[in-house]
Amino acid sequence: MDVRRSFSRRQFMGGAATALGYLGLKPGAELLAAEIDETVRFPFARRLDDPYDSLAHLNSNENPWGPSKNMLEAMNGAWKYANRYGYPDGNIQSAIAEHHGVSRDHILMGAGSGELLKVVGLTFMSPGKKVIGVEPTYSTVYRHATDLRADAITLPLMEDYRQNIPEMIRTIKINHRNVGFVFLCNPNNPTGITVTAAEVRQLLDNIPEDVPVLVDEAYHHFVQDPAYAESLPYVLEGRNVIITRTFSKIYGVAAMRLGYAIAKPELIDRMRPYSTGSVNALVKWGGVAALKDKESEKWVLDKTVELREKMIAGVKSMGFDVLPSNTNFFMMHSVRPSSEFRSAFRERGVAVGRDFPPMLDWLRVSVGNEEENERFMQALKEIA
Repeated sequence: MDVRRSFSRRQFMGGAATALGYLGLKPGAELLAAEIDETVRFPFARRLDDPYDSLAHLNSNENPWGPSKNMLEAMNGAWKYANRYGYPDGNIQSAIAEHHGVSRDHILMGAGSGELLKVVGLTFMSPGKKVIGVEPTYSTVYRHATDLRADAITLPLMEDYRQNIPEMIRTIKINHRNVGFVFLCNPNNPTGITVTAAEVRQLLDNIPEDVPVLVDEAYHHFVQDPAYAESLPYVLEGRNVIITRTFSKIYGVAAMRLGYAIAKPELIDRMRPYSTGSVNALVKWGGVAALKDKESEKWVLDKTVELREKMIAGVKSMGFDVLPSNTNFFMMHSVRPSSEFRSAFRERGVAVGRDFPPMLDWLRVSVGNEEENERFMQALKEIA
């Protein structure tokens, strides 16, 4: 049985019609009703006349199918706590800790992993301190350091677009006393390329042990590179490693904001005062359901990889180079400035990734659903 088939066509249309009635809208041509795939998991359809809904969203690395049926049911069941402060939260922190085989005091919750990245900055950065990493990567960390009147030392990627671990080690040693923390996005965003398990160990074994290393593993679910390994064992060894994870990607709740950090308790205690504790009740319950729903998680992984490879093959067949990806997006060499490509795609109703200096002639493309990907390929044929 397809785990995505949470609503029958009749249930879908009934729910959509009821919702439209409440909104004062008429079901009909405005909806993609006749074309709705039975695997859709939401009681609402996209509207052709809505500027947001009409776009093919291939720019933010989201899960195009959204949360699973089990997650939706869990979140809907949590609405009864909407008017309460001290509500039951499904024991989300314990569920995450158990999922990773650690105790609760190894976990810090956040409103998406983005909040945790900022918490790390607030904890370990101050005027004169430095964060060391590569460029391009998920550079919010660097912008936040600048906001704190700290500095970012960004190293270029190697010729094959991998992160330069030996140069990172050298730079850390030179700046040791002023290093607030080291940032490693693995797999890297926007390239989609992993840092191997051997390289991570090389980094950790060759830098001063008092230097914190932040490893952003937002896309770890999608990795199929056998040379890759998660960094959790280093936390269990008691190293100064902080891992950030998110429910925004494979679990499909980007707008609901749920993430967490994993680190040894001493680091978590240092970080906790800077955390807002702003995670909402609904997504906590959804997160607990997500961790249990292995079948749905596997469906998203398999479907994403299938569609990604299909898109990459199509793009390559048109003469474009593409970097190998272990994520739910890929980078294609646009040859000319990617900003020109983005504008041309937007005119055709397709949103694709932003600039990632210095790779200004590369375009990041997220994997969407079948319909969105087909729109991308058709637009690319017109633009190329």
